[in-house]
Amino acid sequence: MSTKHILIIPGDGIGPEVTLWGKAILEKIANLNGYDWHFQEALMGHAAIEATGSPLPEQTLQKAKQADAILFGAIGHAKYDADPNLKVRPEQGLLSIRKALGLYANLRPIQLFDELLGASSLKEEILKGTDILFFRELTGDVYFGEKQLSADGLTASDLMIYSRYEIERVAHKAFQAAQNRKGYVCSVDKANVLESSRLWRRTVQEVAKQYPNVRCEHMFVDNAAMQLIKNPTQFDVVLTANLFGDILTDEASQIAGSMGMLASASLGDGPGFYEPIHGSAHDIAGKNKANPLASILSAGLLLSHSFGLYKHANAITETIKKVLKAGYRTIDIASPKTPTSKVLGTSAMGEMIFNEFTNPKS
Repeated sequence: MSTKHILIIPGDGIGPEVTLWGKAILEKIANLNGYDWHFQEALMGHAAIEATGSPLPEQTLQKAKQADAILFGAIGHAKYDADPNLKVRPEQGLLSIRKALGLYANLRPIQLFDELLGASSLKEEILKGTDILFFRELTGDVYFGEKQLSADGLTASDLMIYSRYEIERVAHKAFQAAQNRKGYVCSVDKANVLESSRLWRRTVQEVAKQYPNVRCEHMFVDNAAMQLIKNPTQFDVVLTANLFGDILTDEASQIAGSMGMLASASLGDGPGFYEPIHGSAHDIAGKNKANPLASILSAGLLLSHSFGLYKHANAITETIKKVLKAGYRTIDIASPKTPTSKVLGTSAMGEMIFNEFTNPKS
């Protein structure tokens, strides 16, 4: 394998704690297999604002553009939640890097580990067998549309805007993925109310004609939110817009028992960008309580989608299954029945995955 450059952006809050272990497993794989991988680190978010005044310093952006893949931690700080009037905000860095790198498709797998069926608030018989792959469009919608606030501060608006091109390119990725899964795409919109959703639905219907081996259905977002809880196993690939995808994937995280178990990949025209879906969780930052498994699984997505190393990615998943089967948990996925001796902190869980990882045979 040729030389690869991996950029680590730890970010804010628990980001540095969990990203440490995603990076560690990548380093171990490189060392075990003689891969020539070079790692760099960069600032983004609140940490970058404190150091440079910008949520996305130019130096970070240049490193990102030159990287083959990026592993990110988390973004945000409580001070910005408390003061909505602050003009420079950590999340601006994340939105800006997505736009600059052309990262238009966000993949969020919702795959249950049988060992954690009891960690969800839903009944095990409803959950068992759930395997959903979300495709969330990432560079359009209200996040990037024109925003206005009236002079008196009493009226505000956010433009929900989409172009046909933006919808087409993420739809193609969803249908291509479905061809290698169960052959079913559920496109989620609000076409009974929103003009942008009507364009979404028309465009997806036209793209679907190019994939005759994939069944395509459409569902309103409010119904989809209900169906995710009522019958999650009915879904295979879910395709949706930025805002709806943000909300639905957070809802779906509870199917898996915790946000601390869910990884994501943002793909497009440049390097892949990989991150846990959880936030910066400043209430537990520095307390050795964060779950590092989502960051480690994000490293697995990096191996699959950026480097094509599927065996190594699968080995990471199997290692996590092994540790969970042995009864070990972080506090967010522990149950009242979990022995205290098997409830691990961030470092102990990261070390256990690192030590248990077995290099797959080539």
